[in-house]
Amino acid sequence: MKTQITELFGVEHPIIQGGMHMVGYAEMASAVSNAGGLGIITGLTQGNPENLTKEIARCREMTDKPFGVNLTFLPAVTPPDYPGFVEAIIKSGVKAVETAGNNPQKWLPALKEAGIKVIHKCTSVRHSLKAEAIGCDAVSVDGFECGGHPGEDDVGNWVLLPRAAEELKIPFVASGGCATGSQLVAALALGAEGMNMGTRFMATKEAPVHENVKQAILAASELDTRLIMRPLRNTERVLTNAGVERLLEKERTLGDKITFADIAPEVAGVYPAIMKDGKMDAGGWSCGMVVGLIHDVPTVAELIDKIMSDADAIIHKRLDRFASARVGA
Repeated sequence: MKTQITELFGVEHPIIQGGMHMVGYAEMASAVSNAGGLGIITGLTQGNPENLTKEIARCREMTDKPFGVNLTFLPAVTPPDYPGFVEAIIKSGVKAVETAGNNPQKWLPALKEAGIKVIHKCTSVRHSLKAEAIGCDAVSVDGFECGGHPGEDDVGNWVLLPRAAEELKIPFVASGGCATGSQLVAALALGAEGMNMGTRFMATKEAPVHENVKQAILAASELDTRLIMRPLRNTERVLTNAGVERLLEKERTLGDKITFADIAPEVAGVYPAIMKDGKMDAGGWSCGMVVGLIHDVPTVAELIDKIMSDADAIIHKRLDRFASARVGA
């Protein structure tokens, strides 16, 4: 399948693995790229530019296909070494970068000069238009269903994607709630050029996370995610667990007096305990409503092959049948 996204990034299938904290290692990115998608190493997960350079080199040993790096720009009293991360990406010869968080405009000249294609993750049409205006090559339009930070507008992809199609000139992919071939076809019909998956890739054999994480995803339904940190206007969709419920109780009790310090035990630094040690009640970890559509733990290749074969069958059989019926009417 050829779309503007496959052409832009030089991949076989219009499927991108989004950056995920403590998931986007070389094992994950290379598996997606080897299966024909665009794998993504999560830059900040590596800790520092030196480790990112090593992780990129390690990924190159696992695949000869294109892959990218996610760089999320976060507000912080002591920010990460963003100049160092950008330099590491450029010197390593990576040709695709997924940016997220704050406006990446400051970093675009250096990335573009190095011939790097930039796709920025946005949760609204207005942010997507800003990304287009500053020179991003594509955007990932993140609907309310997504795991992680869905923004504060609460607009689902059924409306957000066609709105993006009305406004944008650059290509975009659907992000949030994506897992199946039927959703890929729907995203294409709504104007997207592909789709970005996060939670679905966590439930694969190659995903470098504890088995408890994969089993928690399998056991969950679409009703088992929660929105946390909404009073702080830093909303995050996570899978419910004892730690998350403790956090939500604090939000209910403290109301508008709540501060990040009040919920820090349930959100700050919990990822190693969850992703590596499998302590599933430690606190909040990003997870999308798409868990309701995840029923197995295939290899990445099996997953992508099924998505593409299902999409092909829908396009060339189911939809063709409707078109033929109309012609014969």
